[in-house]
Amino acid sequence: MAKAAFAPAKVNLFLHVAAPEADGYHPICSLMAFADVGDEVMAYEAEALELRVVGPFARALAGEGDNLVLRAARALIAAAKRPVAPFGLTLTKRLPVAAGLGGGSSDAGAALRLLREALDLKLGDAALEAVAAGLGADGAACLWGRPVIAEGRGERLGSAPGLPVIDAVLVNPGAPVSTAEVYRAFDAGGRFSDVAPPHAPEAFEDAADLAAWLAGQRNDLQGAAIAAAPQVGDVLETLAGEPECLLARVSGSGGTCFALCRSDYEAEGLAERIEALAPNWWVQRCRLGGPWPDPD
Repeated sequence: MAKAAFAPAKVNLFLHVAAPEADGYHPICSLMAFADVGDEVMAYEAEALELRVVGPFARALAGEGDNLVLRAARALIAAAKRPVAPFGLTLTKRLPVAAGLGGGSSDAGAALRLLREALDLKLGDAALEAVAAGLGADGAACLWGRPVIAEGRGERLGSAPGLPVIDAVLVNPGAPVSTAEVYRAFDAGGRFSDVAPPHAPEAFEDAADLAAWLAGQRNDLQGAAIAAAPQVGDVLETLAGEPECLLARVSGSGGTCFALCRSDYEAEGLAERIEALAPNWWVQRCRLGGPWPDPD
């Protein structure tokens, strides 16, 4: 049964957030792209459902218990409505935790895609999407890992404009950021957005064209994320000051920032310089787009 699925990092190229509704949830509008770096989920035969977490950020999940990967597996089994052979899962955690990269949701999405195939479950894409959406706001978008415009609570997905090759650098200062804390600070500020999708061209010619358009958009949670973890502001300021950077912004509720570059060569140079300047930061050169292939 040993099979693997890739769980790409999610990046919010922009994120507009409205006032909370009566149930406390905030309507959003976000252009999400996915990186060619991320975690990996593997399935194997086992006597009972179990999850092993390995990799450089495994310790951050120690003691978490019923995480999203296990919840995804149980929800899928319930949706299948038939007995399945017992299995185990291994999560290789390469992305920082509480980082604004949708890691948990992407891990869950990878588990759903993987187990549908490995267990030969007769569930269509719509049924799988319903399971993913039930796991959280980013669940539906992270299931397939392709660029989308997400609306509502993140569950309403629309087509993204055509994206060029996007070479980028992801940087995280190592400070986990609480999404709940960020939203509390955001609500206290009272600066809510119109979340109608902004006008965009059908496709962007190149990274510079995309960055120029994104400069007219925002991440409405960026200020609150910096207030929650000032190190995020240090990263953003550092990236914005480098010559290779076309645009620097926080992803999601933080604390990872991204910089868009004109080319892979410039992204590589920027990543190497940031690693030298701040060796304790997590720095990853990547390409944004998606979907990306699963491991062989």
